[in-house]
Amino acid sequence: MPFQDPILVSYRQYDVIIIGGGLAGLCSAIELSRAGHQVLVIEKKQYPFHKVCGEYVSKEVLPYLHSLGFDPFALGAANIDRLRISTPSGKNIHAPLDTGGFGLSRYRMDDALQQLACKYGCHMLTQSRVVDVHFQNDFFYVQCANGQIFQSILVIGAWGKRDTLDKRLNRDFINEHTGYLGVKYHIRTDYPVNEIGLDNFPGGYCGISKIEDDLYNMCYLYQRDYAPRFKTIRALEEAMLFQNPVLKHRFKNAEFVFDEPEVINEISFSAKQQVSQHVLLCGDTGGLITPLCGNGMSMAISAAKILSELILTSGILSAVRRDPGTQFKLEQSYQKAWTAQFGRRLFWGRTIQRIFGAPQLSEITILGIHAIPALERWLIRQTHGATIKV
Repeated sequence: MPFQDPILVSYRQYDVIIIGGGLAGLCSAIELSRAGHQVLVIEKKQYPFHKVCGEYVSKEVLPYLHSLGFDPFALGAANIDRLRISTPSGKNIHAPLDTGGFGLSRYRMDDALQQLACKYGCHMLTQSRVVDVHFQNDFFYVQCANGQIFQSILVIGAWGKRDTLDKRLNRDFINEHTGYLGVKYHIRTDYPVNEIGLDNFPGGYCGISKIEDDLYNMCYLYQRDYAPRFKTIRALEEAMLFQNPVLKHRFKNAEFVFDEPEVINEISFSAKQQVSQHVLLCGDTGGLITPLCGNGMSMAISAAKILSELILTSGILSAVRRDPGTQFKLEQSYQKAWTAQFGRRLFWGRTIQRIFGAPQLSEITILGIHAIPALERWLIRQTHGATIKV
């Protein structure tokens, strides 16, 4: 047991500890802090920072963000209402995005959200990595790498796509070899400011969309088992991405802002549980949609709203004495609500992803679907949710 007997040791206490300060963690922190609860967010990096992400957000969450006091367009977000997809051979199709979205970097968005959380009284502990979570005598004990230990009534896990804590909690997906590699750049280029693009290539696909200032996000996903491994990212791009002439032209004519791209390995899109050892899992930690759907950020924000509202209505944070039945009901309600909200999106995301990256299949399918506008718009709706009412 990693912790000393809590009867003998006094720990700093909080109502809720949130592990991970991304979109899901920060939106939950804002909701719970402004409701008057003591919240601690533990983030292993220092704001602001970059992370691998498509940085496109469906407008379905815009009313909710406004209700939190957050306006992405005040930070320079780009308004996006068109979709373009290119086949591996470079043939383009275009379609409207009924709901639309906005583009804003995580570097700017996360930093603004954490400032908002602090305004509501949330405590932030950055540059600190959680190494263990332990549930004992009706309380959670969260241990950091530097030896600090904190106590709380609830813990929300929002550490992202994968972390050593997934192993600590014995989550099934963490031992799977997926081969998925995610790579992100910020670039300056000549591209429509209101359009998000998805460009297919053998083994993967690459997205591009406008973010703040004069910058564009360019992010791609590649499954490394599709072909022999490459010694460098550049070698991979020249051998695989450049087979699509659209991508080759973009890489050759863009101004790259980063010295090196942001990279993440072994991304898993497998089905995940939203509760593990009583830790409530939110955002990418609870389930990850395929990037081609361009909806992971809005899902994280929406999941935070669902979870924080369930926590507040459960009464678990205000109870004088913890009731195990209340904890169980909260966990069950959250898993049910999460599945109802996102299960369909995840199914269609995984289904569509099987097509993307397979050159001949994606070539035929993309052009075929585009020839039937009603089917095309229906498929787009399957990976988006209804506008959140607040």
